[in-house]
Amino acid sequence: MTTALRERAPAAGARNGAGNGGLPARRAVIRWAFRMFRREWRQQLLVLALIVVAVAATIIGAAVATNTPPPANAGFGTAQDRVLLPMPDPHLAAQIAALRQHFGPVDVIENQAIAIPGTINTYYLRAQNPRGPYGQPMLSLVSGHYPSGPGQVAVTGGVASAFHLKVGDLWRQGGTARRVTGIVQNPQSLLEDFALVAPGQVKVPDEVTVLFDAPGVRVGGNNTQVPGLSTGPIPGLSWLRPLIQTPRSVTQNNIVNPETISIAGVTVGMLLIALVAVGGFTVLAQRRLRAIGMLASIGATDKHVRLVVRANGVVVGLAGAIIGLVVGLAGWLAYRSSLESSAHHLIGAFHLPWLVVVLAMALAVLATYFAASRPARSVARMPVVAALSGRPAPPKRVRRSALPGLVFLVIAFILFTLAAEFTPGQGSTGKNNLELAGGFLALVIAVILLAPFCLAVVGRLGRRAPIASRLALRDLSRYRARSGSALAAISLGALIAAIICIEVAARYGNMLDYAGPNLASNQIIVYTPNGNNGPAGSQIGSVTGSKLASMEAHARGIASALGSHDLIQLDSVSASLQHAAPGRSWSGPIYVATPQLLRAFGISASQVNPSADILTMRPGLSGYTKMQLVYNGYLNPQNGPPGGNSSNSFPCPKGECLANPVIQEISSLPSGTSAPNTVITEHAIRTLGLHVDVAGWLIQTPHPPTATQISQARLTAGTAGMSIETKSSTPSSSEILNWATLFGIVLSLGILAMTIGLIRSETASDLRTLTATGASGRTRRTITAATAGALALLGAVLGTAAAYVASVAYARGSSLDGLSSLGNVPVRYLLLILVGMPLIAAVAGWLLAGREPPAIARQPLE
Repeated sequence: MTTALRERAPAAGARNGAGNGGLPARRAVIRWAFRMFRREWRQQLLVLALIVVAVAATIIGAAVATNTPPPANAGFGTAQDRVLLPMPDPHLAAQIAALRQHFGPVDVIENQAIAIPGTINTYYLRAQNPRGPYGQPMLSLVSGHYPSGPGQVAVTGGVASAFHLKVGDLWRQGGTARRVTGIVQNPQSLLEDFALVAPGQVKVPDEVTVLFDAPGVRVGGNNTQVPGLSTGPIPGLSWLRPLIQTPRSVTQNNIVNPETISIAGVTVGMLLIALVAVGGFTVLAQRRLRAIGMLASIGATDKHVRLVVRANGVVVGLAGAIIGLVVGLAGWLAYRSSLESSAHHLIGAFHLPWLVVVLAMALAVLATYFAASRPARSVARMPVVAALSGRPAPPKRVRRSALPGLVFLVIAFILFTLAAEFTPGQGSTGKNNLELAGGFLALVIAVILLAPFCLAVVGRLGRRAPIASRLALRDLSRYRARSGSALAAISLGALIAAIICIEVAARYGNMLDYAGPNLASNQIIVYTPNGNNGPAGSQIGSVTGSKLASMEAHARGIASALGSHDLIQLDSVSASLQHAAPGRSWSGPIYVATPQLLRAFGISASQVNPSADILTMRPGLSGYTKMQLVYNGYLNPQNGPPGGNSSNSFPCPKGECLANPVIQEISSLPSGTSAPNTVITEHAIRTLGLHVDVAGWLIQTPHPPTATQISQARLTAGTAGMSIETKSSTPSSSEILNWATLFGIVLSLGILAMTIGLIRSETASDLRTLTATGASGRTRRTITAATAGALALLGAVLGTAAAYVASVAYARGSSLDGLSSLGNVPVRYLLLILVGMPLIAAVAGWLLAGREPPAIARQPLE
């Protein structure tokens, strides 16, 4: 390398000569940078690990996000068009014949919906040709063989489980006996339960699907035309225009689709990596300062010096991208089978968003290249003598203004407000995607621009601190090129956690549109046919007399099988709560506060206000104004369909609605969204003259029921025409907040640990000087602890403040409550971020520091 450089090096002004060394010199510099990377890869392991994790996580995350939705052609097979024909239709045969005549082969699929006893679910009795011209991708054989004639059936795994079937069994259902010949599935929808029979075996279909290809069909206008076949209306197909469908992927027409979300995520992730990598390459450049000085002294130009550091950045990014690709593909292949089970459709091994994969690898290289550009420019500006001495250039005093950061913060506030623009009765305008993306981008830029200014402020505030803490804070302020980027990365990690905590707390704090798990894990609700979740809703009338007694006996049998005698009758009334403001919806059932129900939850009669109309566990609900207890079929004109009985939303007319009912909060009531969390008192029932029906029974078991017990309970309930509801997978707010806070703290502390390691490497000579002058281990510990604690505290404060800017702006535009929607502050989780994270950082810095620098006697004191 040195020979190639010397061949072209002029005697004077060599460093500033244009094109000095030419292409051979540049190749030599790049080879030298690559050899240095191989020799010192351990010193760059932190940045390399970040790149690997980011690329691998992007590949796995993007693959999961894009493959979780059903395929774009789900329901079409290989066809380009389909028609769904509702039944009964006396012209069905003629319509299918007309399609076959004009478009060629067609594939006919007949479906009849049949209820699964004991559940609110159904399965299809499906007639389909397994070897049809278009429907083959919608059908695959798991075991056995397809049915070939009358008396044969193949079922999906769900139907086989519900009816305890296996291949070879004789299945009697609906008065017909069929032999089970195989287990089948729809690869495009594994959740679809059906029993497959031979074509022509579904006598009374509810719906008929016809798949075909109609190239050139124009759907619209007055007539359906097929260019090349007919220039005018096609006889017999006048019915086709409003019914024909083509496969369209909703995500392809929406700017916020899995691919764009993945691209946005990887862009933010690579930005964080670039911010951290700036410090890493700065330390690396300082470590190689003497070597770079030697390179300059033998004739290397400024471009060659910059190329050394930039080439190292490219090599780190390229190595990380390749390793990340291998790790990501391995992780995806290992997780694919689990995703198929949760996404309910088959997924190809290499069905990946390759655009996102290639972009992630390219961004990894670009991130490290641009991260190395700043230290590359700084090193190139150093005099040769200073570089040969190994002493870093003193930091330049730069006045940092908060104005650019504040300007971008205001822009972010405006964009978030526009993104959440609310139209009464319609919700979000649906045109806010660009504003939302722009708001996040402006917010990230604001955090990056404000980070150096915050360090300058801390440096001035630390002038009266003890000497060790003062040294740490002063160095953070002086070396803002290194610590400013690290602070921005830490702040963005805290921002992500804080904004999730704030928004989740606001969503779960909406006591009208209540959110959360439906039931506790040890609770089961058995619904009567007219119960809130019953198969037929409340349209079949009340269940009374011997039929009700029989249902109660079955419910007691279910409770006994689950080892419980805690059977609570749930009574309902034809009344609901509403809010007078437009768009304010109430969610959840309202049961009757019977003495049995109150006793079951430990509520005595003395705890209930005699004048209370509603009892609820929803905190803050009693403080809502303009609440209305609606009954007798009254429809609020601003909330319900047209035709309300009053032109004013509040107060509602007497005899049909009770304005401002007395609401009492009792925390002992259960919190599930389907459980009796809000009940109407018997006082209100008597006052309003409401009719009471039995909606079902709540069973509380000693232990959560097993899958087998739940299956048996469904079958038992089905024999009486009832259904059951068990705990769903909806997470609680505490679960989401715990994971979000943990993610933010771990991410920020990880970045902080890397930053402290880089700082200690860069200030190793200063620590040797302090040690040589008598500084104790306590002093060294204090310096490290103060550095870590200050960075963590500044990052937590800046990130949380930015999160509240976004949340306040969004709340002003989207919520009818305005800023009151943010009243449910996640204090504990914000304290963990604002107080816990700095304490953890300071304590870890104190415990892990203090070791005397090695080989102090062998290092020259410069």
